[in-house]
This record gives sequence, structure tokens and C-alpha cells, in this order.
Amino acid sequence: MKLENLISKGTNASVYRDGDIAIKVFNKDFPKTEVLNEALNTSRVEETGLDIPSISEVSIIDGQWAISMNFIEGKILYQLMKDNPDKLQSYIEQMVDLQLEIHSKRSPQLNKLKDKMVRQINSLDCIDNIKKYDLLTRLDGMPKHTKVCHGDFNPKNIIVSNDKLYVLDWVHASQGNASADAARTYLLLSLDNPKAADLYLDLFCKKSQTEKRYVQTWLPIVAAAQLTKNKPEERELLMKWLDVVEYE
Repeated sequence: MKLENLISKGTNASVYRDGDIAIKVFNKDFPKTEVLNEALNTSRVEETGLDIPSISEVSIIDGQWAISMNFIEGKILYQLMKDNPDKLQSYIEQMVDLQLEIHSKRSPQLNKLKDKMVRQINSLDCIDNIKKYDLLTRLDGMPKHTKVCHGDFNPKNIIVSNDKLYVLDWVHASQGNASADAARTYLLLSLDNPKAADLYLDLFCKKSQTEKRYVQTWLPIVAAAQLTKNKPEERELLMKWLDVVEYE
């Protein structure tokens, strides 16, 4: 297979289009277990009935692991927000509605979000053991839920196609607490667009009937988890959020 039509390039993979198929080709040094985990997660979420690209094949192309799925024609929500700032409220509202639909689903075979966060916090070498203990104690005290969580839900992972929204990149999918997933979305939006982040949190809490303070209690925990991605441009803000104890 010739990979000629490159449509996007990320840190770990590049995506090509071949007719009605999108082919995500991972870097040569990307772990096989991570590729297979992404394919498995996506397949499990697909069984819930959510609108996501359907995987058709996992293969090796020129020595690199690849996942093939149906191509969704449309525009990335992130770009639409940039191009139409006057429609931000509407876009955020659609985004929240979509996330709440995801949280309404169950997929018992997905990994547990809490277990993943424990591993992430324990792996950090940029915080001391006292801070780790504090974060892990908070995490252990949080309510245990089994809702489907995307784990990286943000406008860059949403395609708008004929007024229908599709969600991409389910590699971080898990089952857990919806407010933890919302806190992570708020964090990701804050790193790029604080106005959109505040609007999102207000709408999420209103539509889900969740106290804002409860979502905010997750922020130090999800900030620690985000630190494992080792993005220098995020480090300063994330480290500040680690020190937040209570929100009023």
C-alpha cells in the first residue's frame, strides 16, 4: 500500500487517506502494546453505539504498525471555533452534549480510570513522595463510577460532519468518574483558550447537574496525570494546579 495522501501528523503517528479509509501509521519506535490497546479500546467503545470511526484493520505497513478505519469527511471542531469565535457558545454546548452522551454509556471491559491515574502519579519524578501521597489519598477518596470516559476529550478530537459530531482518538478511554473526565477537558481547554474553558465548565455543570466545586476537586489529580506527557509548554501551569487544595 502506498501512503501518499497525508492529512495530519502528530507526535506519535501520521494519518493518511486512501479513498474512504483513514490509515493511522505509528512511528517505528512506538510500542506495539500501545497500538493494540488503542485498537481494542476503540472497538469496545464502538460497541456502545457512539458515533466514532469504525476500525477495519490493524496491520504493519513498511515496518510500522497501522490502524485502518473509515474516513469521516468534515471539519475539526477546534478549527471551527477558531474560524467562528462568535459561535463559541453554540460549539461548546454541542461539545458538552456529546460528552454527556459518552458518559451515559457503559463498557465493562475498559480499564478503570482510577487505576490508570494511580500508575501515572506514581511514575512522576517531578514531585516528591509527600505530594504523591496527598494526590493518591485524594484519588482514593473519590466516588467510584463506571461511566465511559474519553480521557482526552477536546475540540481537536471532534469532527463535525453534516451537523453530526464524531469523536476520534480513544487510546485513553476508560471507565470511571465523569467529573474526572470533565476536569481533564477543562484543563486541556485552559491550556489553549481560558474563555472557552470557563464556558465549558459552566455548561457541563449546569447540564449534568454537578456542583462546580466537585469537578474542580479533580483538577490537581488530572494535572498530575497530564504531567506524564512531558510537554514543557504545559509544565508551569500544571505544577501550579498541583498545589490547589480547595476551591471556594
